[in-house]
Amino acid sequence: MQEKTKEVNKGILLTILILGCFLSMLNQTLMNVALSSLMDIFDVTATTVQWLSTGYMLINGILIPVTAYLMQRFTTRQLFLSSMLFLLAGSIICAAAPSFSVLLAGRMIQAVGAGIIIPLLMSVVLAIFPVEKRGGAMGLLGLAVIFAPAIGPTLSGFIVEYHSWRWLFIGLIPFVVIVILLAIKFLVNVSETSRSKLDMLSVLLSTMGFGLILYGFSSAGSKGWGDALVIATLAIGALVTALFCIRQIRSGDPLLNLSVFNHKIFTLTSLINLLITMMMYADMILLPIYLQKGRGFTALEAGLLLLPGALVNAFMSPITGKLYDQFGAKPIFITGLLFIIPAMWAVTDLSASTTYMYLVIRTIFLRLGLSFITMPLNTAGLNALPKELGTHGTAVSNTIRQIAGAIGTAVVITIYTNQATSHAASLMQNKASTTTEQLKALASILGASDAYYFMMILSIAALAITLFIPMKRKISVEQPANSASKEDSVL
Repeated sequence: MQEKTKEVNKGILLTILILGCFLSMLNQTLMNVALSSLMDIFDVTATTVQWLSTGYMLINGILIPVTAYLMQRFTTRQLFLSSMLFLLAGSIICAAAPSFSVLLAGRMIQAVGAGIIIPLLMSVVLAIFPVEKRGGAMGLLGLAVIFAPAIGPTLSGFIVEYHSWRWLFIGLIPFVVIVILLAIKFLVNVSETSRSKLDMLSVLLSTMGFGLILYGFSSAGSKGWGDALVIATLAIGALVTALFCIRQIRSGDPLLNLSVFNHKIFTLTSLINLLITMMMYADMILLPIYLQKGRGFTALEAGLLLLPGALVNAFMSPITGKLYDQFGAKPIFITGLLFIIPAMWAVTDLSASTTYMYLVIRTIFLRLGLSFITMPLNTAGLNALPKELGTHGTAVSNTIRQIAGAIGTAVVITIYTNQATSHAASLMQNKASTTTEQLKALASILGASDAYYFMMILSIAALAITLFIPMKRKISVEQPANSASKEDSVL
């Protein structure tokens, strides 16, 4: 297997994997601004239609803890092609869906394919690149991981406004087919496989535990934290997850090796990952709410506002990856947060006269800051782990990412809803607005501003944690660089 690694053309390999990851990540946010249209088309409620996004996230979150086993058991080609085939099958079902239930089933099938793609990409980077070049490689992955979800709402808004919603999936199909054909011809295996035994009880516990936690947080945004179902699912989910963690700690061959948290750098980057992902997902849902409910912009206009920031993100991601290789994690993280904190503060005082261009510039600054953090964060955490824990590290970090996305969205929507309701009552009492519509719009704007205060606090907390990360010269890498990687000069 080692001999094969020497022959790997990293350029072709990364290109195929990044294209597959881009399509999977794009598909994840493609539905966001189409939900209101689908409510009318299929005659379903907001709670029901939300499952097109929530259900997708649930399947992802349930599958990711199992990816460490899958990557040990199956080859790179087998996993990548399976992922793309699930995405293709799900897209065909969604494009032809005669009813909402069939559309939802297609989305769930798509999610099965997307669940493994990012952990697989990170594991490939660990396998074929030496430690000192992983930042640049991870930066290229950022093109897919960050850029694709950011342009999803813009693309979706355009398609929904000018074409049928089915084109969200029809347009995806030929690109997925092309990636599958490229993978069949060019993709090679870069990881060693082993006949690992699957612990079915651990799979059951992780599925129930993470599934209930994700469902609980996702439902809290719409049903409220006091809802009996939300409380029950979160409590049972936490209990089952605790049992899962205890079993992993005691097991000689765990499904998810939690000893990764014995490594200080990995633990610190995981905490920062939690906070940054909460902010990123929350901003992607809160800003369109402010624009559409508070200001009356269309879905396309709301989506277009995110596009310049997404382009900056795409341009900067490979650059910040190389900067990470040169300077290490700490200065890169601090630089990113010095962009993110002011970007959050800039929207804590939103009003009905806040200009569109002001929000565009603010979002560019936010995305610029995220490009300094998102992929370098994963690189720093995984570099701190010995080689045998690499696949477990990618599974743990991506599980954290999924849970953080659900938590961030739920908490911010709750803050927004509660504060908007409070402001509406206060405005009604003071008769600050002449019409009910004006009152609702103003209350929505004030509620969004309050929610951004919470997100600014999260960004400051992330900066505080960053200060505990040692400088590059003090970080001792615990795994040797892959000697095979040195012979390939791509990148």
